Amino acid sequence: MSQSEAMNADAKGASSWAAIDESAALDRFLELTRIPGKSGDEAAISSAIQKMLVRAGVDPDWIQSDDAGTKTRLDGNAGNLIVTLPGDDSLPRTLLSAHMDTVPICVGSNPQIRDDDELGRIVVADGPTGLGADDRSGCAVILSAIVERLSRQAKNPNLRLAPAAITFLIQEEVGLEGARHLDVSKVGRVDRAFNFDGGALDKIRHGAIGGERIQVTIHGHAAHAGVAPEKGVSAIVIASEAISSLHRNGWLGLVEKDGRRGTANVGVFQGGDATNVITPEVQLRAEARSHGAEFRAEIVSQMRAAIENAVQSVKGVQGRTGSFEFSSRVDYEAFRLAEDHPSVLAATELISQLGRSPQCEVANGGLDANWLMLHGIEAVTLGCGQASIHTVDEYLMVDEFLDACRLAAELIAPV
Repeated sequence: MSQSEAMNADAKGASSWAAIDESAALDRFLELTRIPGKSGDEAAISSAIQKMLVRAGVDPDWIQSDDAGTKTRLDGNAGNLIVTLPGDDSLPRTLLSAHMDTVPICVGSNPQIRDDDELGRIVVADGPTGLGADDRSGCAVILSAIVERLSRQAKNPNLRLAPAAITFLIQEEVGLEGARHLDVSKVGRVDRAFNFDGGALDKIRHGAIGGERIQVTIHGHAAHAGVAPEKGVSAIVIASEAISSLHRNGWLGLVEKDGRRGTANVGVFQGGDATNVITPEVQLRAEARSHGAEFRAEIVSQMRAAIENAVQSVKGVQGRTGSFEFSSRVDYEAFRLAEDHPSVLAATELISQLGRSPQCEVANGGLDANWLMLHGIEAVTLGCGQASIHTVDEYLMVDEFLDACRLAAELIAPV
């Protein structure tokens, strides 16, 4: 079914969907955002989610944690939380996913509901912190869908529902570490998957860019900057020469070569202790992104070549040169699902039934869906009301959030 066909389908509209408890859904979000849980410190939010699940009627035996927190770069205190909801195994099994961690600026969030003349009803942080809608809104959406599913089953014991799996992931904000180390054996079969993380619900992100991180150490030779500077080799000069070369030749910022497109950035430049010393060592941290793995690899190769050339060209007395160490690590590979993929079609149809205009797009940032894809779980990412994330101006668009709750409930508990 095409997007236009889905929008014009004679299938039931959202007006025939079972109602959700909007007040409870919003309260759930407010409760979650008050709980601190930056990347690597998700134990408290994981515990709170588990308690919410059990209160809602989830059998504790359906709740598991994996050991991802012991495998991540950060020394984490929690693993991914995995919930299985039994159902009719002859029906397609649906995965819903969100991440539990927030960026550090959101620790201490005190959420408040406000009416804005332009934005309508929103939630903001009352104080000098971020809100934490990224991604506590996604967690609240999924929890609300689970509550609705169990409530509908209790009211109608003969209700035939498909099985579902839920993942509440750790350490998304520091390189998708929870999704990278997810124990897929605990998740089980997945036929369609939906990751809730973002702003407008209309946007169906069915693909995302790939990213690679680069770590460089440049070694020069120290010398007294006033007495014998010519005896030294400045690591700062080497690094500056390399970065300038990349910039001049179009390999930094937006990188476009022969119809291929990507981005590159040197974001961290550290070195030097005193003004009277020729700096002997510099640390650089950089990244490269592209929707094509081969082009991303070429960008990384150009970075390495620029540093190598700079090391050879910057010389001290008697031709003395420096050296360097270069390493890179793929954060996530690019992917793109076809627009007729079952997850894309399901999202398109349900968003249309809400009276909205669904739009497929490919994200230019990494998503948990990147790593889910590498695990064999083909997920689309849907918005859930987040805005101005990672800042003190962050807010939640309440209407977007509630529509995401309705959609998630319809995915795992249609009636």
